[in-house]
Formats: sequence, structure tokens, C-alpha cells
Amino acid sequence: MAADDALTAPPPSPWQAITDNLNKLTQRQKLAGGVALAVAIALLVGMWLWSKQPDYAVLFSNLAEKDGGQIVAALQQQNVPYKVEAGGATILVPSERANELRLLMASQGLPKGGMVGFELMDTQKFGMSQFNEQVNYQRALEGELARTIQSIAAVGGARVHLAMPKQTAFLRDEQKPSASVVVTLRAGRRLEPQQVAGILHLVSSSVPDLSADQVSIIDQNGNLLTQKRDPRSPGLDPTQLEYVDEVEASYIKRIQTILEPVLGNGNFRAQVTADVDFDATEQTSETYKPNPNPNTAIRSQQTADNQTNQPPAMGVPGALSNQPPTPATAPLTTPPLPGQSQSAPVVLTQSRNATTNYELDKTVQHVKRSLGAVRRLSVAVVLNYKTGKDGKGNLQATPLTDAEMKKISDLVREAVGYSQARGDTINLANAAFAEAAKVEAPALPIWKDPEYVEYGREGARYLVMLLAALMVYFGVVRPLVRTVVPKPPEPVDAEPRIDVMVDDEEDETNLDDVPPEVLEAELAKMSFERKVERAREIVQKDPKIVAQMIKEWMGGGTSGEGR
Repeated sequence: MAADDALTAPPPSPWQAITDNLNKLTQRQKLAGGVALAVAIALLVGMWLWSKQPDYAVLFSNLAEKDGGQIVAALQQQNVPYKVEAGGATILVPSERANELRLLMASQGLPKGGMVGFELMDTQKFGMSQFNEQVNYQRALEGELARTIQSIAAVGGARVHLAMPKQTAFLRDEQKPSASVVVTLRAGRRLEPQQVAGILHLVSSSVPDLSADQVSIIDQNGNLLTQKRDPRSPGLDPTQLEYVDEVEASYIKRIQTILEPVLGNGNFRAQVTADVDFDATEQTSETYKPNPNPNTAIRSQQTADNQTNQPPAMGVPGALSNQPPTPATAPLTTPPLPGQSQSAPVVLTQSRNATTNYELDKTVQHVKRSLGAVRRLSVAVVLNYKTGKDGKGNLQATPLTDAEMKKISDLVREAVGYSQARGDTINLANAAFAEAAKVEAPALPIWKDPEYVEYGREGARYLVMLLAALMVYFGVVRPLVRTVVPKPPEPVDAEPRIDVMVDDEEDETNLDDVPPEVLEAELAKMSFERKVERAREIVQKDPKIVAQMIKEWMGGGTSGEGR
């Protein structure tokens, strides 16, 4: 009856089975399982946090130590995660907040560029000496000028050094101030001549009595950007060389524009050498012709005629000539000559003067030659063979004909403004161009392609998370589940199952291994006759089992009767 009750008892619940299995574990097994489970949970949480770690972007770079400390302090106050790299010169923040934080730092006046401006004058202490005040003013002025220069797009950093001598009342001892500017240019950028001139005038206008000639500007490589040309030097300054390049490029562009529609792109090469005159010449000339011609206009003419009938003064100078005149007497008359009128005066003296003024033949010429005039051009053009098809349809390169060469020569002459009086020369050559080897840029490997690298990082992140989850499952969770959770019963047929258990060599061991609920289910499916038949077979094969069973029944029955 007890065996029948055991066979017919309901199976325990899964939770009861789990609890029983946990109670069967030793203390060491329980501790090891708890540690493994905690490690697995920590690993999963760590991988999840690592996958959620934000991408960092550069907030500021090339920072001074003082600016870096102030920015880090501001980020800590706002609980913003950050990273410091490049020895503290670069600060990184989450990429989605980089722009917002830049604006926020700018509102706080950060970074200051490692220099101070006129805010230094706000902390003046009472009783400061005049020397310290002058030094602070100079530092503040240098800082403000450096900040202003840094506002130029091509300038990444700047430093200004001012040499301001002490003012004196003696003119003979007066010294002029000077300045030096060091600019750090951004990668791939350079200052144009106009920008250099602007910096010169900015610094010279900010300091009293500072001339632009006393300002020197150099870049981070030590190159002097304010080179002054020596008038005694015969060489050309960079501005003139740049102008020559522009003139030559302009002529080459003209040739390309006129020949490209005719010959096609890549079928010609042109070079132009321009002799540019940079001599500044001023000439004033005034010329006169040696003798006027008869047709010259008369400017003025004057004629004077003088006649007199009085004898000229005669006598001996002395006292007698100063005596008063004698009394008048009757004049002696002389009879007139035949044919002479008595009233006609006798001309004793006659003079005639004539003055004629002609217009001056004068030429005044003032000539001023401008700089940059082209004195001579040398043009060289090489033309490729024309490509055509022969009778078989194959491509064949043939030289240009003389008529075609002359046509192209005329086009080039007109394009560059050929002048024989100026001494220009044009040389055209026709030759087959060598085929340039097609050098294809090597394909960028996948592991170097930024796009694929980013995809690889994301995929590796999820792959590591998946591997970690699988390790936790197969290494920790699954063994614990197998140990604690009971196995579900396997559905089998009643008779084959009993046959297998009976036919085994060690029936006792097999019956003990069969769970009670499975054995009960198998027996419930068998008929009464089948049960009796199977019992007889078991008795015949192993009577010991039956004897042991009867002994247990009798012991149970005796104990029951005694009670």
C-alpha cells in the first residue's frame, strides 16, 4: 500500500523542486554560484555602459595651462564629462554637447589665450609705484593687440612685444618705440600682403609715435613677413615677382582660351616669358630750333627814324665856352645855289632803327613711364599630333600641315598682342605627346577607410557584447539552471519503458534511477493482466528484489499491527 501511495502521489511543484535542489548544494557550491552570478551581472552591466559611452569631440585645443584649468573647473561645476589629452592642451567633451559648451565658455570669456588685457587694470592696488603701473599698462596693451590679431581667420595664436622707451624732455635723447609680433598660422593657411599690412598699421596706430617701419612680424617658423626692400638692391621684391607671374599666367590663359576649342584640351602646352620694366622714369625736355624759317609769325615789330639839320656841338671846352652870348648882329646871307629853294632845310644828320620780334619755336615735353610695362614677350607653344583613322579604321597620329600651323601661329600672335617693334618672339613646335602612364591611386584598404572603420567599431562593440552574454549564459546561467531546476519528464510508451528497465542487466539500479512520478505514469498505463505478467517475469529473473519487497511489506505490516 505504501508503494502504491508513493506511485500515486502528485509530483512536487517546480519551485519546490528548485528549493530542494538548492538545499542539497554544499556551502562551497552556493558561494561559488553566487560569485559567478555576481561576476556575470557585473560583466553585463559593464558592457552595457561601455556600449552607451558617448563619442568625444574636441572642445578646445592648443590651450595654455591657465585657460585649461579654468575650462576644466567650469566643466566640473556643470557635471559635464570631459577628457584631457596632449598634455593638457586639448580638452574633449561629448560630441553632442561640443557646440553648446563652446558658446557657454565664450560667454564666460574662455579661453583667454593665456594672456591678459585691460582687465589687468581692474585689480590695481593702492600705493602701486608708477613703474608697476607702466608695466601693467604695457602688458595689457600687448594682450589686447594679441587678441585682436587672433581674430584674423588665418591666425591661430599671436604674441606682441612692445619696446616703449621712457619719455624724456630732451629731444636729442628721445627714442622711438618699436614692436615685434609673432603669429602662429593655422594649418594650410598664410597671410596675404594686405593682411600683413593691416597688422602693421594696427600695431603702429595703437602705440603713440610708433612708425610702421619699426614693426616686425614673423610666423611660427621664424619667417619674416615684413621684408623691406633695400632701394640699393637691384633685385626684385616679392610683390614684383608675383606681378610677373600674374602677367605670364594671363597670357597663357589667353592662349589656352583661343586654342582649346580648336585643338582640344590636353593637345597643346604654352609658356610665356615676360620682360617687365619696373624702372620709374620721369623726363622733362625743352627744345628750340636754331634759326626761324621765313614763315615764322612776327610777334612785334618796331621802327625808329631820326633826322636833324643842326650841326653838332663844337668848340673847345673851357672857361670861354661859358661866357654869355655876344649881341646879335645882322646875319650874313649867302645867295642860294641855282635850283635850290631857299626854304628847304639842310639835313645834316640822319639815323634809322628797326626791331622785329618773332614767336619762339619752343617744345616742352614731360614723360612719366608707369611701372610694370611689358618690354618684350617670348612665347613657346608645342602642339600635339592630330589623331585620325587610317584606311583600316585604326587610330593614327599625323603631324599638322603648314597651313594649320600658320593658322595657329596667327591666332597666338593676336591673342598675346604680338609686336615686332617691341621684339616679341613666338615659337610653335609640332610633336607627338608622350602618353602619360595612368597612375591610379591605390584603393584605400577597408580597414583604413574611415566609414568602414566606424562601422567596424560599432560591429565590434555589439559583437563583444554578444560574446560576453553567451559566455555568461553558457558558463554561469546554464550550469546553475541545470543544477537547480529539475528535468522535465520524458514522454515514453508504457510497455517499452518497462521492458527496457526489466531487460537491463542491473534492474535494481535502473528502477532506482527512474523518478517516482515517471514510474507511476508508466504503471498507470498498463492493464492488470500486464502488471501481473510483468511481476512474474521480474520474480523469475531476480527473486531477490521480490523477497526484499515482501520483507519491507511485512515489516511495515507488523509495525502497523503493533500500533
